[in-house]
Amino acid sequence: MLQYENCHGAEIEPHLEALGGLRMAVFREFPYLYEGTLAAEREYLQVYVRSPRSLVVFVRDGERTVGATTCVPLSEESPEFQAPFIAAGYDLREWFYFGESLLLPEYRGQGVGKEFMRRRLEHARSQPGVKFCTFCAVDRPPDHPLRHAGYRPLDGFWVQQGFAKQPRMQAEFSWREIGRAEETTKTLTFWTKPL
Repeated sequence: MLQYENCHGAEIEPHLEALGGLRMAVFREFPYLYEGTLAAEREYLQVYVRSPRSLVVFVRDGERTVGATTCVPLSEESPEFQAPFIAAGYDLREWFYFGESLLLPEYRGQGVGKEFMRRRLEHARSQPGVKFCTFCAVDRPPDHPLRHAGYRPLDGFWVQQGFAKQPRMQAEFSWREIGRAEETTKTLTFWTKPL
């Protein structure tokens, strides 16, 4: 039976290696094709450790961490995530940013994604002044050469959970893809939901 654990702020620090390892494993898959390092992961994930208002939900099968999901106030995220909201005139203090949802392939389709979403929404709604939540997802063309036949985008799940895609709200991030020597820039589009 899968076990869930909610962690906040400094409680996340001892789990950074497991969380970074999950990010590297899951984001290697299409559409992210991410080639990461644990050192880079540790640095990237400090935003959750620094914020007492963050939430990371871990899911374990026995002693093995098989999934995790993250969220943090948008006002505490990096400038790249904040920029589209500032440009649109939004008050960052009213927004919660939903980061990654990570789950190893053999555990998918068992309701973990819905439980992750439920816990993040519950946490965001418990924060004073927060009225909206958001996340962003990488844009890939339908004919991308590494898109495999069994790939199913998560758009339908996100719509089912009440999120709307915001094509005019985008951010650019660079990372190294599998099989590439250099980082390349990708566009990510935001999805939003009122709480």
